[in-house]
Amino acid sequence: MVSVMQRMTGMLIGAVFGMIFVLINAADPLNAVAGGVLRVLAVLGLIGVVVMWFLGVRRVKTGRVRPVEGSGPAASMFTRGYWLVVVAEAVLLYGGLQVFRVLEWPEQANVAWIALVVGVHFIVLAPVWKQWSIAVPGVVLTLLGVVGLVMTATSAVAWVPFVSGVLSGVFLLAGCLTFSWRGLAALTSQDEVTVVA
Repeated sequence: MVSVMQRMTGMLIGAVFGMIFVLINAADPLNAVAGGVLRVLAVLGLIGVVVMWFLGVRRVKTGRVRPVEGSGPAASMFTRGYWLVVVAEAVLLYGGLQVFRVLEWPEQANVAWIALVVGVHFIVLAPVWKQWSIAVPGVVLTLLGVVGLVMTATSAVAWVPFVSGVLSGVFLLAGCLTFSWRGLAALTSQDEVTVVA
């Protein structure tokens, strides 16, 4: 079983990537004001997740949360299965980008490919971690990546970074904020949580 703090750490990592997706891709053809607003909201979203993570750590470290009786230690998130998924993700990301370069696909295909591979990585991690809820962002990011790849062959190619990049980042940040809030609430409710420092 993965502990609440491990899940919140996962949300922190996801929020960082969500913010990066937005910061890099909230550009043309969006107007400057819309891009600026999206960037500011992305940074604020990450700050929110970071604050909740620190509050969670503080509650665990100060002993405000007690482990549920009869609970064992949480399983490590960084198992062999996890590392196999990460290595496969790195190979697919790098390999796909090189194939696009050789085939001279539009540069916008890169962000669509990244969204697709990151989405598939979440789907594959769901059974590895036995956390089926992470398949949801996986499916959404995969779909946004596929839509973006299809768009690269159309006149809407300029919008691929928005569809596959900004929307992926916004979805990641919204999900990370929501689940970090739930994790913090679980740490507050001592009757519902298994805590492993």
